[in-house]
Amino acid sequence: MRLVGSEHQPRLRSVVSYVKRGGRMTAGQQRAWERLWPSWGRVVRDLPDGPIDFAGWFGREAPVVLEIGSGMGEATSQLAAAAPETNYVAVEVYEAGLGQLMLRAEQLGVENLRLLHGDAVVLLTEHVAAESLSAVRIFFPDPWPKKRHHKRRLVQPPFVKLVASRMAPGATLHLATDWEDYAEQMLEVCSAEPTLRNTCDGWAPRPGFRPVTKFEQRAREEGRESRDLIFEKLPTTP
Repeated sequence: MRLVGSEHQPRLRSVVSYVKRGGRMTAGQQRAWERLWPSWGRVVRDLPDGPIDFAGWFGREAPVVLEIGSGMGEATSQLAAAAPETNYVAVEVYEAGLGQLMLRAEQLGVENLRLLHGDAVVLLTEHVAAESLSAVRIFFPDPWPKKRHHKRRLVQPPFVKLVASRMAPGATLHLATDWEDYAEQMLEVCSAEPTLRNTCDGWAPRPGFRPVTKFEQRAREEGRESRDLIFEKLPTTP
């Protein structure tokens, strides 16, 4: 079974938009993985056909927030902890990052978090139902700063179209980056998607709920300004 939108998969999958990082987990990350992964985590490539039953996985009906690329989980753990009324889902390709996220979340007493290990394109195309997400967050994706690598950037028109198709009317797509030319690309691509509208005139004011991570603080020290964009899914026309 394929969901509506899978026609985008061949074009999207031809681009490797992330780096599969190596390295072993620390002992603490490994212990967190062993304790929590059986209930918190799933591997995208091992999912059964069709959309994930998020309500069944979380044990409740609640708005589903999807974060694409949770990194080492510094922001994700805090965002999930601050919004216990949501079913917070993070997808990430880096196993050690997921281990660290579980470790951070456990320390914060988070219970409303589920993790997916694998490619967000496959997840969205094959395992997320149309108009089922209340919010999508993409914070500081790999900027691929060299011009010849810009085609590998995640935020491209086919990907944004796919993301938008999985958002419910009124849902928000929130992006942030500290690379100016990538921010401009994000603005151009998202503004061109007819099912989305920019909630601000250009950049969004930096939301107070988005934590300042060590990564972002280092970017500030290196003279790179972070920019936020928040787009809203338009009502579906009959």
